Amino acid sequence: MQQLSIVIILLAALITPLLLNRFQISALPTSVVEILVGIALGPSLLNLIQNDGILKALSGIGVIVLLFLSGLEIDFGIFRPGSKNPSQLEQKQRAAASKYSPLKLAGAGYFSIMVLSLLLGFIMKLTGLFNDLWLAAILFMTVSLGVVISALKERDTLGTSFGQIILLISALGEIVPIIGLTIYASLFGTNSKSLWLTLIVFAVAGLLLYRFRNFFKHLDQINKSTTQVDVRLAFFMIALLSLIAVSVGSEAVLGAFVGGMVYKLLQPSESTREKLDSIGYGFFIPIFFIMSGVGLNLRQLLSTPSTLLLIPLILAGYLIAKLMLYPILRLRFNRKNALAGTALPMATITMVLAILNVAAELKVITPQQSGDFLLAAIITCVVGPLTFNHFFNPAKDIYHNIKLNIFGVNIVTIPLDQQLSRSWYDVMVYTANPKSYESFNSEANVSLLPTLDAEYLSDHGYFDCDIALFAYLDAEKNYQLAKAAKRYGVKRVIARFEDRNVKNSHEKELTSLGVEVYNTFSISIAMLRELIEVPSTFNMIKSNETVIHEVTLKNQNYIGIPLRQLPFIDQITINRIFRKGKIVQPTGDTTLQLNDRIIFSTASPHRSESNRIRSEIAKLN
Repeated sequence: MQQLSIVIILLAALITPLLLNRFQISALPTSVVEILVGIALGPSLLNLIQNDGILKALSGIGVIVLLFLSGLEIDFGIFRPGSKNPSQLEQKQRAAASKYSPLKLAGAGYFSIMVLSLLLGFIMKLTGLFNDLWLAAILFMTVSLGVVISALKERDTLGTSFGQIILLISALGEIVPIIGLTIYASLFGTNSKSLWLTLIVFAVAGLLLYRFRNFFKHLDQINKSTTQVDVRLAFFMIALLSLIAVSVGSEAVLGAFVGGMVYKLLQPSESTREKLDSIGYGFFIPIFFIMSGVGLNLRQLLSTPSTLLLIPLILAGYLIAKLMLYPILRLRFNRKNALAGTALPMATITMVLAILNVAAELKVITPQQSGDFLLAAIITCVVGPLTFNHFFNPAKDIYHNIKLNIFGVNIVTIPLDQQLSRSWYDVMVYTANPKSYESFNSEANVSLLPTLDAEYLSDHGYFDCDIALFAYLDAEKNYQLAKAAKRYGVKRVIARFEDRNVKNSHEKELTSLGVEVYNTFSISIAMLRELIEVPSTFNMIKSNETVIHEVTLKNQNYIGIPLRQLPFIDQITINRIFRKGKIVQPTGDTTLQLNDRIIFSTASPHRSESNRIRSEIAKLN
């Protein structure tokens, strides 16, 4: 019977995402659906699964792997301070930025969650609904990082200040509860040891970080398809730190979570992350989620009136604990986005399951109470993302166009300004020549400069942009301005050099500064070569009715599938694929790989969709 239970669980784990995709169900996180499937397979409905033996062990491994991968999701770049020697542009941007930085807002936001969670735990104890104040508070302050990241990625918001604030709140919503759980287990567990012994886990983690700090720099030299040393290192860290955590009287989940953070600091490659995700989310974690549902007996839970009262009250507790996020987010964002940012962290499931697992082992919670907290958490994973998607508004306080400043008016820069997408770029064209200004100011957004002195341009904000293009015929002028712009802090500087002698004498210096150099002669040769090799691409390049985009594939949904099966393939033409420095000529059967650099074009009827498609291909998920 046990072997049959394993087969049923694995079949359910396989079918669940297929059905979600088939019926286009995206409102519910897969983990929540897997718990619901477990409820259906367990004693609540069909009673097909036995919750013991091998499945119990696999479920235990699943929660440990889940916490390891959760630690791997922490973005330590959020905690990094700004540059100690900022450029002039960075200084201006910092001064102009909201005084409420992402770090300040996230810190204040999560502090409010902690305060409200403690207050709610006290109220539950005072009213007799749940007598363990500390456990209730730890549960209420949890946030599901996985659900939050998934929702932010879907709306392409992860890299924005809004996304970083919500991400940091969610990261704290896993870090703080896991620390709180460790302290709780050490103080109230029957086999608890000194809390200070927990520091051994962090000491060993530090040693692992030091010992393997250069591991991924040399991975290609030692790794083979039959060894997968990077995966072996991950599971070694999981096993070692989990064992040490248990040995010092803490919980295995703490060791696994710390192991994930250490592994993230080693900067694993994207392919390593994929392999670990495949093992975790492909096998162990679905078993854990499904078995969590199997462990719930809804018939028994709902048979008592106290449960019917407790579930909505616990649900209210999960939601109320995050309500103070709204006035904090309102300091920087509009009303709708503040509501969306308040709703999303209300979703909690991962840490709740881990905490309830530990609480059950410590025998500080009854199965009925555990079921109440879990059912309420499942509901939050429906309410949170749905509310977020309803209120989220991609306004200017979230997304920002790329600012391009073009210096020099000629027969190339004016058409360039006219043809660049206004939904993607904010373009300004500058000239110091009154005749050029009079000739072209009606054709494009041209401004007349009193001088081209680099100091004047920087002092008056003309270098305040993401991209600066210097397109004068005078190569020496472009050289001086390009250097000044780069020193000022402009991220991308492009300079025109028609004089080969000037380019040769300055090329090394410009390259070291990160300046991109072009000349019309080289471009003409490249275009002629393109005409000979790929005439269709050349026709698209010279056409004003065609938009060409370059994008790097990050979306996991399109990896390994043929081009002909892309859902938007009828709206675009894929012209070239660059893979690991080599050109791949695309056909309908060409399969895409992670980090492929794709050159695609869209014709006039689909130009409005081109930016959406570009974002879809580049979306991290």
